[in-house]
Amino acid sequence: MAQAEKIGLIAGNGRFPFLVLEAARAQGYEVVVAAIKEETSAEIERKGAAAVHWLSLGELSKLIETFKGEGVTRAIMAGQVKHKQIFSAIQPDWRLAKLLLSLGTRNTDSLLGAVAKVLADEGIVLENSTALLEPLLARAGVLTRRAPTERERKNIEYGRAVARRLAEYDIGQTVVIAEAACVAVEAMEGTDATIERAGEMMRSLGGEASALSRALTVVKIAKPGQDLRFDVPVIGVKTIETMARTGASCLAVDAGRCLLLDGEAVVRAAEEAGIAVCAE
Repeated sequence: MAQAEKIGLIAGNGRFPFLVLEAARAQGYEVVVAAIKEETSAEIERKGAAAVHWLSLGELSKLIETFKGEGVTRAIMAGQVKHKQIFSAIQPDWRLAKLLLSLGTRNTDSLLGAVAKVLADEGIVLENSTALLEPLLARAGVLTRRAPTERERKNIEYGRAVARRLAEYDIGQTVVIAEAACVAVEAMEGTDATIERAGEMMRSLGGEASALSRALTVVKIAKPGQDLRFDVPVIGVKTIETMARTGASCLAVDAGRCLLLDGEAVVRAAEEAGIAVCAE
């Protein structure tokens, strides 16, 4: 009997790595997981991987040695690694330190792109993180029973224009809009924290905002030339729950370039919260 082909999984936080692991196993791969101590849930140990190796975020040399030792030549990076970790107390090994010093900018694309090049130079090809999850990519159109209202449509149009300009500089992929005004822009904190901040902003306005709608519209886009090997836009049930809690009524994402991590559960949660979801 032929041995199953191996594939490496560099696992960050959230549900994304679990879905990739499940899909890879279903397609006959033997999965070797490189789990990041600062990010990955310990539950990854119980999901049927051929092997799980724990390493710190700064241990790029250990990552390479681990995959080489396991005979891995193809890998997928899945799950968020918080950008702010770059500035934390985590100590990079010599290889990562050298890489960081070589970068002109330390945004997501430049950092992960450089890591991908180092891996490729060592014979480990980093593949699209969505390659095994095509069915979970948002399809074009209105995904919920309720379509966006005219007011929400105006917010989406404005939000997309703002988000695309910001994305050119790799600042963030999410903006939160109310009454065609930008309430919050994502930076290093992530989508859910950005939505929380927008909700706090609207609550802080008190009666001053009474003449305008307080309902927030969340717009999440893929960057121009988005590299789907990493940093793919994702939405999960937690994001919908955060939106409901903060008074957001509409979510717009990019069709075919945003993963709905829990598939139908995301749409179901949005329906229950009265949130319109659309993809364009």
